[in-house]
Amino acid sequence: MARRTRVDPHLGTVVHIVADRQGRPNLPIDGCPFCVGGLEAPEPYEVRAFKNRWPALEGGACEVVLYSPDHESTLATLPVEHIGRIIDLWCERTVALRGLPGGEHVVVFENRGAEIGATITHPHGQIYAFDHVPDRPGRMLRASWAPEPDPGDRLVTTISGWRAWCDAVPVFPVSVRLAPIERVPDLPALGPAAQTGLARALSGIFGALEQLFGEPLPYMMWVNQSPRTSSQWPDAWMNIEIVSPWRAPRLPRHIAGVEVATGEYFVPVDPADIAARLRALIG
Repeated sequence: MARRTRVDPHLGTVVHIVADRQGRPNLPIDGCPFCVGGLEAPEPYEVRAFKNRWPALEGGACEVVLYSPDHESTLATLPVEHIGRIIDLWCERTVALRGLPGGEHVVVFENRGAEIGATITHPHGQIYAFDHVPDRPGRMLRASWAPEPDPGDRLVTTISGWRAWCDAVPVFPVSVRLAPIERVPDLPALGPAAQTGLARALSGIFGALEQLFGEPLPYMMWVNQSPRTSSQWPDAWMNIEIVSPWRAPRLPRHIAGVEVATGEYFVPVDPADIAARLRALIG
């Protein structure tokens, strides 16, 4: 079946029909493909990026990013220096993918945990390069999104030039936003000090999230950054979102039919409570 991209004529919703991905393996059958010596990592590495064998995009590019050769490590356990290498790779691949004809908008992201749909536990993320600016980041750009200057009791931490807080209007029970205090449009624009600060912030935040419910937290994480045509978006302010469906240990919040029907959401967790718990864990 040929791949197709369809747009709902009434709502403008974009859906990529990628039926050929139905044949991709859900679980590795011959050991972890991301461990050294595995299918996708035949040689030793510290961090590694490679083309996804099962790309989801027709016009664009999809890559996998391996965070570490250690199968048991996570962003919560990796040393700050190693997280810095991951950020270096994010920057490098953002530049490289923007150089492709279909590299207009690069999204760095991670799905972690079976509850999110991740089938391989080895620490890794992905990078998609879209040949257009998708709707959600486009709306943020047009609205000139900027960090909240004073999140109040939703503040999680301020560290090394970065601020993290819980969103005031969360769709997910856990919804943490991280952004540089001084505007930076994208990953490649980060200087050495900002990259080091980001590594420290990610280490602290993920360390706290890992302890939030006393066991590994399933989450989605993504980077919002300027498109390739950054000159058209002079107010672009990169930020990172980390969300989890858990409202309590192993108790996910399920989206109700009325929420899908209306686009209005009912979240049973106060973001100020999540922020207070994370602050206490970061110390």
